[in-house]
Amino acid sequence: SNFVFLFCDNLGYGDVEPFGSTINRTPNLNRMAREGRKFTDFYVSAGVCTPSRASFLTGCYPRRVNLHESDIMDADYWLPDKEGRKTTSASVLWPVSPKGLHPGEITIAEILSERGYATTCIGKWHLGDQLPFLPTRQGFDRYFGIPYSEGMMQRICDSIPPLPLMENEKVIEAPVDCNLLTKRYTERAIEFMTANQDRPFLLYLAHAMPGSIPDPHASPNFKGKNPNGPWSDKVEELDWSTGRILDAIRDLGISERTFVIWTSDNGAPRITEGMRGSNLPLSGWGYTTTEAGMRVPCLMWWPGTIPAGTVCGELATTMDLMPTFARLAGGSEPTDRTIDGRDIRPLIVGTPGAKSPHEAFFYYLMDQLQAVRSGRWKLYLPLDEKRTIGFARIGKAPGKLFDLVADLAETTDLMEQHPEIVRRLTRYAEEARVDLGDLNRPGKGQRPAGLHPNPTPRLLSKIAK
Repeated sequence: SNFVFLFCDNLGYGDVEPFGSTINRTPNLNRMAREGRKFTDFYVSAGVCTPSRASFLTGCYPRRVNLHESDIMDADYWLPDKEGRKTTSASVLWPVSPKGLHPGEITIAEILSERGYATTCIGKWHLGDQLPFLPTRQGFDRYFGIPYSEGMMQRICDSIPPLPLMENEKVIEAPVDCNLLTKRYTERAIEFMTANQDRPFLLYLAHAMPGSIPDPHASPNFKGKNPNGPWSDKVEELDWSTGRILDAIRDLGISERTFVIWTSDNGAPRITEGMRGSNLPLSGWGYTTTEAGMRVPCLMWWPGTIPAGTVCGELATTMDLMPTFARLAGGSEPTDRTIDGRDIRPLIVGTPGAKSPHEAFFYYLMDQLQAVRSGRWKLYLPLDEKRTIGFARIGKAPGKLFDLVADLAETTDLMEQHPEIVRRLTRYAEEARVDLGDLNRPGKGQRPAGLHPNPTPRLLSKIAK
């Protein structure tokens, strides 16, 4: 089987027509839903970029691989803001950070490479920009893309180098023209599939859009074409990209052996007025532990294998893709370490009566466990300690219990009516605290992040000759 994983950036649950949008026109995603399977309860493991991406590749919660936050910032590496202040805590990796995905972690790219797959990463990496952490050191044969967010630009901080476009381990453009990223990524993806149509392949296409800033980053065929503004232009170009890729798979005659997944790395954030993403009918925003932060739209397509026009309402996650891909390829996930993801093949192919393999799912905001879901129930844990971050649920907060089946928007607190459910979910939370840790409390099952040993960082600012 071939695997194509299409990962949008900050696209909300309600941003596309198959999930309810009446603003953005997404005919190709509509077709993908008609020909494939829609997952309504699909989750990422974090409401923000770096940890979410780490989970897809490793099959683990971000805390397990120590990429839940970027808290190791040496003065020689870290860049001051425009007022000269050093940041002491962040939830994503910034340029020139010494931290990244540990080279000792086993990624899905490494598993598939060992089984003879061609592997490529196209797009936003965001798991460390120093050499030991780049995609070509993590199992991918080739890389073409930007090493971190398109929002990490010089206008944010004078010390940040020009946003680089990389080919493997070299910068080929700096700054890159963000308007053309979706178009160029799509072209590269089709070139890769065409070149490898006669062998199994993994295509990981991590889009930069809609992105983390309100800039109108779209190609000329889409910029200014939707009356609802730049966000909608970018969403509609992403839909076009998906259609081009699906058409290419059909034209190559490999559709019946190619498994395509389309989703987002977290929900749409509430940053500025120009960020018009929608998470409806979910509550909240990206970068939080609300449903809108971590429940994402997901479509799966595999003609002849996935039943067309069907819907799955069971809980599944991006962590599940690593063990699932591995088994579909005839291998297995690593057995020498804990993997949090589970094989979800029964959910994908629509096996009658198939249930979620997760007894509990945990919502972390950086290093703090804030909520747990089991079945239809979601418990927001009471918070006692003040946080110094600009996201949701900061400082003291009461616990709340919601029935996500009957109350998707999380409006009615049922804690007093169901004390036994509160106790059960609290027990799950305590097990997670022991294993994965919590605020100021390391977990027994955590593994180290990668740390670059060189005191002189490599600035990705020089174009390769």
